[in-house]
Amino acid sequence: MTIQKTLVIPLPSPEATADLATRLGAELSNGDCLLLSGIIGAGKTHFARSLIQSQMTVPEDVPSPTFTLVQTYDLPTGELWHADLYRLSSLDEIEELGLISAFETAICLIEWPDRLAELTPAAALHISLALDPDENDARTATLRWSDARWEPLMKQIAA
Repeated sequence: MTIQKTLVIPLPSPEATADLATRLGAELSNGDCLLLSGIIGAGKTHFARSLIQSQMTVPEDVPSPTFTLVQTYDLPTGELWHADLYRLSSLDEIEELGLISAFETAICLIEWPDRLAELTPAAALHISLALDPDENDARTATLRWSDARWEPLMKQIAA
C-alpha cells in the first residue's frame, strides 16, 4: 500500500501562486506530471502560465488550452505539455491527444485531471487550488503525492 503525503500552502496573493509555480517549475524534468484541480476561477491556469513562463528563455504569451485542449512548449529543459481536459468526455479522447506518451517524455501540466480516471499517472503530483472565502485574491494549495521522487522538493517548498 502506498502512503499519500500532503502539504498545504496558503497563497495570499496571485504573486504567491506564481512564486510557488516558479519554484516547482525549476525542479521539474521530463516525465514529471502536475495534476491541477480546483473549481473554475481557482487559479489553475494562472499557476500553469506562471510555471511555463518562468521556464522560458524569453517569456511569451501562454494561452489557456481550454479550446485547443493541449498547448506544447519547447523549453530549455525539454518539452512541456499544458492540457485542459474540461471539455473531454471519454478516455478515447485523452488517448487521441497523445497524452499517454507525453507522460513519459515531457513535463505535463494537466487541468481537470479527474477526466484521466485510470489513465492518471501514479507518480503525479496533485495540486488542488481552493479559493479563500474571506480574501478575494487568496488561495490555498494542497499538494498530494505518494511517489518518493517528490519528497525532497516538498521539504524544500515547506521550508
